[in-house]
Amino acid sequence: MAFEMVGVVGLGTMGAGIAEVFARGGLRVIGVEADADALARGRGHLERSTQRAVDRGKLTPADRDAVLGRITLTTAREDLREADLVVEAIPEVLGHKTALMRDLDGICKPETVLATNTSSLSVTAIAAATGRPGRVVGLHFFNPAPVMRLAEVVRTVVTDADVVPAMRELAVRLGKTAVVVGDRAGFVVNRLLLPYLNHAAVLMEQGVAGRDDIDAAMRHGAGLPMGPFELLDLIGLDTAYEIMGVLFDETRDRRHAPAPVLRELVSARLLGRKTGRGFHGADPRPHEPAKSSVITFDIAGSGGGELAERLRAAGFKSAEEPDVLLRLADRPMIEHAVQLRDPARMVGVHLVGGRVAEVVSTVLTSPEAAHAAADLMKVIGLTPVACRDRAGFVVDALLYPYLNDAVRMYESGYASIDEIDSAMRLGCGYPAGPFETLETIGLDTVREGLRALYAEYREPAFAPAPLLDQLVTAGVRAFPRP
Repeated sequence: MAFEMVGVVGLGTMGAGIAEVFARGGLRVIGVEADADALARGRGHLERSTQRAVDRGKLTPADRDAVLGRITLTTAREDLREADLVVEAIPEVLGHKTALMRDLDGICKPETVLATNTSSLSVTAIAAATGRPGRVVGLHFFNPAPVMRLAEVVRTVVTDADVVPAMRELAVRLGKTAVVVGDRAGFVVNRLLLPYLNHAAVLMEQGVAGRDDIDAAMRHGAGLPMGPFELLDLIGLDTAYEIMGVLFDETRDRRHAPAPVLRELVSARLLGRKTGRGFHGADPRPHEPAKSSVITFDIAGSGGGELAERLRAAGFKSAEEPDVLLRLADRPMIEHAVQLRDPARMVGVHLVGGRVAEVVSTVLTSPEAAHAAADLMKVIGLTPVACRDRAGFVVDALLYPYLNDAVRMYESGYASIDEIDSAMRLGCGYPAGPFETLETIGLDTVREGLRALYAEYREPAFAPAPLLDQLVTAGVRAFPRP
């Protein structure tokens, strides 16, 4: 199946990026918009994006001219009648997409493949609106399309046998890594990413930790390129809300119900970077609290020798009656606090990733002790993350359910380990895929962490996936790969 002329309907930021990708791949492109004003905006997106590529040395001026020369812009959908492939990139409204696909079905030649760039809607429902459901497929690019290397190719139960291999080959021709998946809400990346982001909003609402602490924990503790609230603001809170709604409609999993704070921000039209304010933005100047006067400390729990040495090297002294009692912990510690004569002085410390110290307060910990513990961590070069005494604290509470979701996805036969790992590395910029992360942390460690989360929250999805449980029971340390 040869693709030489492609159409792109919708030239917003995403659609213009897709048109640029096709043109960079040497294909002739017809870009279609609804009216002259929208067409002018689309032209502006293309010109700015290709100029940035020139400024960064990714394109020569001659290459830029060649790319733009391959793109014809029009407001007439009838100009798509000779296209071999048409990709729709209009807003994520199912009714709008199905209406457009019905229109394209009547315009394009019978062998033309119609593709949707939807990030979460049902490709099957979109295909069913046409008279050629076997030639409708999902082709989900990631923003910015000229830069991101991943494309999800989404097949339905009625997709013709020759369409998916042809789309995979086209993605490779365009310099993308193609991950072929079935038609489930969110596909791979959004199905794993958005519940994690939504969970972060829930933890903030529950008072487990604050916005900035959660962002810092996941950047520095889990090694992710952005914290969840930074990423939500970048994606757009309205987009995240819509995807979570689609996930919930399909799964009825209460974890997929959009967090109330997400709904409230969307209702207030505080949508993130696109509106200048979302979870971040318009914040008051942060108040730097006075430095603690703590001089003495003690450390309870096993494995605190290295931390004690670092504190002593920084000039602090250990004492039997310390100003603050630090307890190394990876589980809730209230049962230890209640045994102390002065539980207000006890603060938990959970070291994560060599750079983060989760500073954990029980219901009995005094604010002064928590502040003092955070100062101690800063002095020895760690990033303190203030949080409440809940199972998983912050990093594990967000990371382990995401890893568990990936195992369940693989266990269901939806995608392979390598496809899931590649999708999350390339689609999200993660340093490692979920299975690589699982094997680095240790399958047994993750399983025990999930059991602790399930024991506290009684959330069925937090129970370890059967495959994970079986592998740990069998003493296997890595997931089997073909």
